[in-house]
Amino acid sequence: MSAAPPKPRFLSVDHISWTVPDLDVAVAFYRDVIGAEELFRMGPMDAADIPLDDQGRDWMETHVGVPGARLTLVMMKLTDNMNFQLVQYDKPVDRRQDLPRNCDRGGHHLGLKVDDVEAAIAYLTAHGCTASEIIHIDAGPLAGKKNVYVLDPFGHQLEIVD
Repeated sequence: MSAAPPKPRFLSVDHISWTVPDLDVAVAFYRDVIGAEELFRMGPMDAADIPLDDQGRDWMETHVGVPGARLTLVMMKLTDNMNFQLVQYDKPVDRRQDLPRNCDRGGHHLGLKVDDVEAAIAYLTAHGCTASEIIHIDAGPLAGKKNVYVLDPFGHQLEIVD
């Protein structure tokens, strides 16, 4: 049995990525409402336009695991230490449109720290978001903190924390 290769140095988070139904609308929301800065845009990139690899697979299947895909992406600077990639897939036609719940495999949310949870709720709901009830934490290591889950206009979960 051969030894495992040495563990690499994981230096930092480079970015997170969400697939969105309408890239331009999502970019506008995260730019204009949240304050993210667009760094660059790529695409559309279509598997049909890229030569097959030596195994007969298209580029998208080989690199992103989605045969026949067509996608466009925008990389945004969300905060000083976090880039946020938004991707719109136009193909394949059988792509799912439902989002996982927090309890589902692949469930996820983006936590954003603010200085005032109530003010953030008012601002975000005025811009098309839907807020749940505030969680007031009164015991444990986060005693005195508040947080709230908010759906962005595309159904993605944000957690707003102070």
